[in-house]
Amino acid sequence: MKTVSLISELRAQVKAWREQGLTVAFVPTMGNLHAGHISLVDVAHKHADKVVASIFVNPMQFGIHEDIDNYPRTMADDQQKLTAAGTDLLFTPTPEIIYPKGLNKQSFVEVPNVSEGYCGESRPGHFRGVATVVCKLFNLVQPDVACFGLKDYQQVQVIQTMVEDLSMPITIVPVATIREKSGLALSSRNGYLTAEEKASAPVLQQSLQWLAEQVKSGFEQNDSIDFIGLAKQAAYTINKAGLHTDYLHICQAQTLQPASEDDTQLVILAAAHCGNARLIDNVQVNLI
Repeated sequence: MKTVSLISELRAQVKAWREQGLTVAFVPTMGNLHAGHISLVDVAHKHADKVVASIFVNPMQFGIHEDIDNYPRTMADDQQKLTAAGTDLLFTPTPEIIYPKGLNKQSFVEVPNVSEGYCGESRPGHFRGVATVVCKLFNLVQPDVACFGLKDYQQVQVIQTMVEDLSMPITIVPVATIREKSGLALSSRNGYLTAEEKASAPVLQQSLQWLAEQVKSGFEQNDSIDFIGLAKQAAYTINKAGLHTDYLHICQAQTLQPASEDDTQLVILAAAHCGNARLIDNVQVNLI
């Protein structure tokens, strides 16, 4: 695997591949990689001839009270994992390379509607930062395909919407969440959990699965479904287990608007604090 940090080096390598008629898949990350990230690389290999990954801790998507300085940085270990996964090129730019004018003078990308609410409400400015850096990375790499994990379902919808609205010739490939045996979604934030907290954390996914079954049962029996009431019950279970629910909502899967009786493609979105870790998760519910 070749590692580059300069835009000129990245573009030169991609240009060489293009001249050979090769296709390119892209996996953007913030490092501190786990099996979930590597699964994105594995899927990327199925969609293109060459795979580019990036590691960039993006300051634009961190809020005022979020400590970017303490975000785990494990470059040497990450490089080993990406090499073992057969990654062809790793791009590791600095903030000065990505934002040479500084954040205050940087143009930005805003994706309306799907970026509002949920994590967008809990982390103001977060999705503006995500959309901006992903748009810039797309312009630099110019991939045919880009892979994103479905653990952050709202982020996938934001990126997909941005690509559609800005007519980017890129196929977005959502990749299923990788989980521990307990059901806990793999996340870089899991490293913040104590042993006791890690034992409690699976209640988040368990509660979402229970909620999904309640919704399916109500639909199959042609009953009126109390989406808000059921969500409150699930949140109560999560909080009783020692977590603190940030949000938990049943939504239409594409628009992320609150679910209605007429919707058949749903997603349950949730975030909860467990000790020092903020966990996010979701379950898709297809009623037909």
